[in-house]
Amino acid sequence: MALIRLLARLSGYVHLKQGLECLGASSQSKRLQQHTAAHSSSCSYQLQPDCLELSYGGLIMHFDYVWLRDHCRSTSCYNSKTNQRNLDTASIDLNIRPSKSRVDENNLFLTWPDGHITRYNLTWLAQNSYEGQKRSAVQPRILWSADIYSSAKVPSASWDKFMSCDEELKNFLNNFLLYGIAFVEGVPPTLEATETATQRVSLIRETMYGRMWNFTSDFSRGDTAYTKLALDRHTDTSYFQEPCGIQVFHCLRHEGTGGRTLLVDGFHAADAVLQRTPENFELLSHVPIKHEYVENLSEHRNHMIGIGPVLNVYPWNNEVYMIRYNNYDRSVINTVPHDEVRRWYVAHRQLTAELRRPDNELWVKLKPGKVLFIDNWRVLHGRESFTGLRQLCGCYLTRDDVLNTARSLGLQA
Repeated sequence: MALIRLLARLSGYVHLKQGLECLGASSQSKRLQQHTAAHSSSCSYQLQPDCLELSYGGLIMHFDYVWLRDHCRSTSCYNSKTNQRNLDTASIDLNIRPSKSRVDENNLFLTWPDGHITRYNLTWLAQNSYEGQKRSAVQPRILWSADIYSSAKVPSASWDKFMSCDEELKNFLNNFLLYGIAFVEGVPPTLEATETATQRVSLIRETMYGRMWNFTSDFSRGDTAYTKLALDRHTDTSYFQEPCGIQVFHCLRHEGTGGRTLLVDGFHAADAVLQRTPENFELLSHVPIKHEYVENLSEHRNHMIGIGPVLNVYPWNNEVYMIRYNNYDRSVINTVPHDEVRRWYVAHRQLTAELRRPDNELWVKLKPGKVLFIDNWRVLHGRESFTGLRQLCGCYLTRDDVLNTARSLGLQA
C-alpha cells in the first residue's frame, strides 16, 4: 500500500502546458494535486488538503489557504498607494480553498470559490514564506571582536558631509547597522551641534533624564570620595519596558587622564553561547528577568521596572535582536522557578564570561568633535576610571525612527 501511495503521489505531477487544473474533478483530486512548470524544473507546487506546498528556487514552502487569500494584492484587496489592506480578514472563510490554479514562469495564479483571481509573484512568495524568513536575517550584521572591528577599518562620517549629503548619511547608517556603533568626526564641541547631529539620524527620545543631558565631573583635586571609578559593561535603561534603542555620547572637554569608553558586541557574545551551549542560550532567551530603577529624592521620585529575557530573539530564526544586560539594575529574581534558578545562573555566567573576554573589548578614547552612536539593544558600553575635569553630553534616540531613516535610504533594517 505504501508503494501504491508513493506512485500515486509521483503520478500527480502535470506540466504547465496542460493549462488550468480544476479541483472539482474528483474527491481524490480535491485532496491532492501537484503541478510542475515544464520549462522550469525549479518550480512546482502541490495543493495539499490544508495548504499549498511550493517548491521554488531550491526552497520548499508551505502556505495556508487563508493566508494566501488574506495576502491577495489585487486592487480590490490591497491599496498599493498607502500599502494597506482593504480586505476584511474576518470575512474570509476559514475553510477556504482555491477552485483553480496555474503557474507561469514568474507567477502563481489562484482562483477562489467566488471567482476572484489572485496573482502571486513567486519571488515574493519565497521572500515572505516562513521557510524563507527562517533562513534569512531580519537585519544583516557583522559580529565582531576588538580585532575584527579594528581590522575592518570602518570609516567615520565627516560632519560637513554628514549634515548635507544623504550618501554620507547612508554609509554612516550602514556601518551602524552592521556593527552596532558608528562615529561622526569634526562635530563642533557644543551641546547644540551634538543635538543637530543626532536629529539628522532620528528623533530624540525624551526620558526622565531629559532631552539632551550635559554632565560635568571635576576630579582634578584627586577627591576619592566620589571618584569616577571604572564602569562595567552594560546596556542602558534595562529598567524601561522598551529600553532606549540608541545612545549618543560626545565628550566636549576632558582635562585629565583615563576615561576611555569600553564597547563590547553583545550579539557576538550571545552567538558564542549559542554555538557552544544551545541550552544556555535557550534559557537566556526565554526566562523573563526584572530590572528596576528606584529614585527617592526630594526633587526626584522615579520607580521604573522593565521585564524581559536577557536575550530577545525572533522565534522563527533565533536571531537575537536585543540584549538586556545590566548587573547594576537587575532586580530580585523572582520570575524563575527554583529548579531553573541555578541553570539560569550558569547560563548567565557563561554569557558574562564571553562579554568579559579581553579580546572582545574595544577601547575608544572619546574626544571633542567625535560623536559616538551606540546601538543600545546590541552593544554594551562601559568606561575606565579617569582624573581631571570631564564634560560629556548626549541623548537617547528613538529606535523606530533610526530604522525608518535607514529604510528610507534603501538599507535593510
